[in-house]
Amino acid sequence: MSGTLGRRLLVPGSALLWGLQFAVLVPSLALLLVALYDATPSQVGWVLGVYNGAGFVAALVVPAWADRRGDYLVPMLGCSALTLLLAVALWWVTGLPGAVVALVVLGAPAGVGVSLLFAHLRHEGAGTAQVTRVRAVVSFAWIAGPPLATFLIATAGERALLPALAVLAVLNGATTAAMVRHRRRRTAEGLPATSAPDDAIPVSRSGVALVTLGFVLLQAANATVVSVMALFTTRGLGLDVVWSGVALGVAAAAEIPALLLLGRLGSRVSDLALVVSGSAVGVVYFALMTVVSGPAGLVAVQLLNAWTFAVIAGTGLGLFQRIITRPGLASGLYANTRRLGGVVSGPVIGLGGATAWGYGAAFLVCAGLTVLGVVLVVVALRTARTTATA
Repeated sequence: MSGTLGRRLLVPGSALLWGLQFAVLVPSLALLLVALYDATPSQVGWVLGVYNGAGFVAALVVPAWADRRGDYLVPMLGCSALTLLLAVALWWVTGLPGAVVALVVLGAPAGVGVSLLFAHLRHEGAGTAQVTRVRAVVSFAWIAGPPLATFLIATAGERALLPALAVLAVLNGATTAAMVRHRRRRTAEGLPATSAPDDAIPVSRSGVALVTLGFVLLQAANATVVSVMALFTTRGLGLDVVWSGVALGVAAAAEIPALLLLGRLGSRVSDLALVVSGSAVGVVYFALMTVVSGPAGLVAVQLLNAWTFAVIAGTGLGLFQRIITRPGLASGLYANTRRLGGVVSGPVIGLGGATAWGYGAAFLVCAGLTVLGVVLVVVALRTARTTATA
């Protein structure tokens, strides 16, 4: 009984560790560059740009390679080892050029681990509902990770993040190794191999491109909210900056039950209907953000934001795995929609700051991006279903 329970905890345990691993590193990376390598603000900007560019490439290349092998766990072990080497390298190097090399060569491919986990789930027969539930565990890790990093910095300094990252990498490697042993044991016992569920949506390459573009726009709207919240709260509403943290914290916390609810709804409601619902709620949220005037309203409307992002994060990932038959490529391409969305969010924030409406105008642009994004997704999927039934 305990062995069965242990096996059932392997996947959520792995999701928690992968989430913590990068929830500790990513929000603190700029601070590490400044504290350990005396990087200037402009240097921080280009280093993060190079690092994210390398991550974009790795998110396509590594999962595609895993698709050809039909194995996602061994590459995950490699990602854990690369994370450990990254922590050692960042501890050892003394200059910014060495740190950049470590981030590009080690950090970028190491960051693909969580995409490989979701590819493994799909390969082993998980549907959208299970993927969404596991995604909720990753969201929990991103709530716990930044406070953990802050605590370590406050008590032991910025360098303390690197041993913590190394410990997480070792634990992640141990969890993944246990998953590998479990799979080999099943094979040795002659148990039937699992395979991806038969729920694929036949979509052409142009349809996949439309869905991808649609999700880039949806992700851009969400990235804008995260980036502009502090400016909007302080300069738009005249509130203390702490309220921006409260608002984003409420949205992040509410995202977990929203993802769990989506996991239940996923078997009864189509992915397209859920994406449309999330987008519709998002448009209402963006509209309300332009008229809120106090902290109570600001915090309350974040419940709508939580539902919108839960749909994008959970149902969106599952949808990509249904329209792209290669699980690794599907997960990697979905991960890159978030990276590209972050790039698009920059001009949106700049536009808001340059208008007479102030940063509230950014939310109106986000509403437009959301409408355009969901229209592209609907057109692609409706066209695919019409073609399939013709």
